[in-house]
Amino acid sequence: AMTLLLKDAIRPNLVQTLEGGPAFVHAGPFGNIAHGCNSILATKTALALADIVVTEAGFGSDLGAEKFLNIKCRFGGLKPDAAVVVATVRALKLNGGADKKHLGTENVGALERGLPNLDKHIENVRQFGLPVVVAVNRFLTDTERELQIVAERARSSGARVALTEVWEKGGAGGEALAREVHATLKESKARFAPLYDTARPIKEKLDTIVRKVYGGDGVDYAAKAERAIEYLESIGLGGTPVCIAKTQYSLTDDPAKLGRPTGFRITINEVHPSAGAGFVVAQAGDIMTMPGLPKEPAATRMSIQPDGQIVGLF
Repeated sequence: AMTLLLKDAIRPNLVQTLEGGPAFVHAGPFGNIAHGCNSILATKTALALADIVVTEAGFGSDLGAEKFLNIKCRFGGLKPDAAVVVATVRALKLNGGADKKHLGTENVGALERGLPNLDKHIENVRQFGLPVVVAVNRFLTDTERELQIVAERARSSGARVALTEVWEKGGAGGEALAREVHATLKESKARFAPLYDTARPIKEKLDTIVRKVYGGDGVDYAAKAERAIEYLESIGLGGTPVCIAKTQYSLTDDPAKLGRPTGFRITINEVHPSAGAGFVVAQAGDIMTMPGLPKEPAATRMSIQPDGQIVGLF
């Protein structure tokens, strides 16, 4: 029997895609309640082994991407060359006020009302000095007209754009995106820089994120959060990056405010140290910091047959 030692958990897991492409899985995302990205160790190992490394930041530009760029890249000395913003027609229709039950029906009005949400995510990534490629992740119910509207909007903002059908066609469905990313890398236009200086006070860093990334007007603090900030700064934890835990459903701290809201403020309820990780966590709105997992994990349906065939993935 193979003994699994916890000390070996520090090593990234080398896995492969269905088509044999190498990938590392190490540390989880959950960009709404944590830093939203995998380990620096996995990324650096990949960079030592490949010409191009693609890594994911959980949820939107306001969550995983902001944390990847302000926290992980800073700690890891990483300089990203481009960013892919993934968009779907369905999500944009939802952000434009369409009923969740009818996202499969063509609705150009709702789609157009939802497009400012995409604009904001593109702008957010650009603020960090990165060129953007928009990947429009196709669903079967998307109409050609809807897909064209999204592509045109992305192009008019100066981003490159590609339709992706990886879920249906595997690697072949991602070739158009790969070509756009490759062309972007060849232009080498990235001028990456984090959005704030970690030496600034905690409140100033939170204010910067709320104004520049969420598009809000400022921050309000519960008394508990005020006390925590004072304490953290008094013990020398004022000079770290900040990690905001907030809903993934909205650019605000209210899951019901869709689209691209303006004129809002963010409420910080509590602030606590993740001293080992090297940052402080600020909880915004009504957010649970325990990730919700399904009652029955997908792993229970997967197995490897004696001939090496893997079953139960889909």
